[in-house]
Amino acid sequence: MAQEAAGWLPEETLSLWKREQARLKARVVDRDTEAWQRDPAFSGLRRVGGVDVSFVKGDSVRACASLVVLSYPELEVVYEESRMVSLTAPYVSGFLAFREVPFLLELVQQLREKEPGLMPQVLLVDGNGVLHHRGFGVACHLGVLTDLPCVGVAKKLLQVDGLENNALHKEKIRLLQTRGDSFPLLGDSGTVLGMALRSHDHSTRPLYVSVGHKMSLEAAVRLTCCCCKFRIPEPVRQADICSREHIRKSLGLPRPPTPRSLTQRPVACPRGDSGESSGTAPSPQRQADRTAPGGCRSTAHCQVG
Repeated sequence: MAQEAAGWLPEETLSLWKREQARLKARVVDRDTEAWQRDPAFSGLRRVGGVDVSFVKGDSVRACASLVVLSYPELEVVYEESRMVSLTAPYVSGFLAFREVPFLLELVQQLREKEPGLMPQVLLVDGNGVLHHRGFGVACHLGVLTDLPCVGVAKKLLQVDGLENNALHKEKIRLLQTRGDSFPLLGDSGTVLGMALRSHDHSTRPLYVSVGHKMSLEAAVRLTCCCCKFRIPEPVRQADICSREHIRKSLGLPRPPTPRSLTQRPVACPRGDSGESSGTAPSPQRQADRTAPGGCRSTAHCQVG
């Protein structure tokens, strides 16, 4: 995405956003609410959704919002919708949802009205949930407004509540040996804010999973692992691919070379997170905010509390 500077907001607007976050945070449910979530094999889960917002390269306003729905456990796309949007709210660290969620919410509402039979039973979001400065990240925000179970899946550690990407943290990552291994992200407050998860045998970089809404952390980690053909969960990866392809077509850009990961059976995690296309780029600010099928195993230190 674009290299825009962090946006400036009047103090009145910032205070309004903080009050809105606090109001919606009171509605977050951090436990399993559906029978399939409590089943070890997720019996009853048929549709998993993923969302993404990709920017036009060099542009901090034009973007593409995408929603995909995949079958489970096959992880095949059964629905996809993308639209070009103009982001009017500036980026402010810790308030990403006010910039992007309105467009994602519209896509979910459109699906609910047009094809309710394809509504996802859970949404995976490229971002944080309760692992957030005020305990209410983009995955919580979208979950509460859609009333859907939601999981935050970030690529890098958001350093809040004393969490640091220091030598100790890196050593814990090194001890994650196998797909499904994980360790808790315990803040200075004594609260487990999420889990660091090794999602693929061929990737040494963990994912940072946190509760968004209407799902326990334990179930969120298991589901994330079960949705990974590569390092990034397939619903999020496919939403990213969909949004970048929509931008390419909208701008009339040439088609990039097809990554091998899209043309053959996956045998290793690709070096990139999801395969970038010409004309699109992940926003450094958005990454900072999100970061600043098979059974899954956990380390002996895994305590989700």
